[in-house]
Amino acid sequence: MEMRELIQSGNALRQDIVTMCYASKAGHVGGSLSSIDILNTLYNVEMNHRPDEPDWPERDRFVLSKGHVAESLFAVLAQQGYLEKEELATFSQFGSRLIGHPNNKIDGIEMNTGALGHGVCVAVGMAIAGKMDDKDWRVYCLMGDGEQAEGSVWEAAMAAAHYGLDNLCLILDRNGLQISGTTEDVMALKDIHLKYEAFGFNVVEIDGNDYDDLISAFTIARHTKGKPTLILANTTKGKGVSFMENIASWHHGVLGEAQYEQAIKELEEAV
Repeated sequence: MEMRELIQSGNALRQDIVTMCYASKAGHVGGSLSSIDILNTLYNVEMNHRPDEPDWPERDRFVLSKGHVAESLFAVLAQQGYLEKEELATFSQFGSRLIGHPNNKIDGIEMNTGALGHGVCVAVGMAIAGKMDDKDWRVYCLMGDGEQAEGSVWEAAMAAAHYGLDNLCLILDRNGLQISGTTEDVMALKDIHLKYEAFGFNVVEIDGNDYDDLISAFTIARHTKGKPTLILANTTKGKGVSFMENIASWHHGVLGEAQYEQAIKELEEAV
């Protein structure tokens, strides 16, 4: 995919996310907007996958450990053809498959996530299985920065480094905000890159809303041998919508009609 197409894709996905959250009066819009460029790059540039053969044994695996931003994953899966675009309108509605967290009854979703710190553990297990079976596929896992307060994250990190899982790429959506405020006020991460390096990771720090940075980081991760990679993606909460950017209350905010119209207008004009 050409860069202009990738940018247009990301913008369209942002509009889908905002529309889902507005229609449902639910969702985690701020973190979905901060992380969508990561998902857009993974599914349109980096990962080997087949929407028409979702259980293809040689596919790369993706785990959304920060499962509360499920609307970002649903938007990408609809774009890729794993589900019908029209189904996005049922997000967070009674009886819908598109609930507030990933649902593995949907093609393209590897596991149900939502309890923070669990997805990364399963991703490490998948990577171990790939090594044991001598497979070429890779495992990608997106985590939140608030999620780093979960002890299981660090158990998983220790195991990943111990087993030399160079087929594993963790991505940290470092937007600096969580539901209760800044990460540094709630549970300070401080020099998080040094923590992962001390555990034995190759750490690549980037602007997580910049496609050149993302593509370069995934390339570095793919060519790193003998250790897992953490991509420390510095992002902006609510990216792309002016009144949401860097505002903690948009972690789980609900859009009014005027706000929705303004958000869509800004995104349409950004193309």
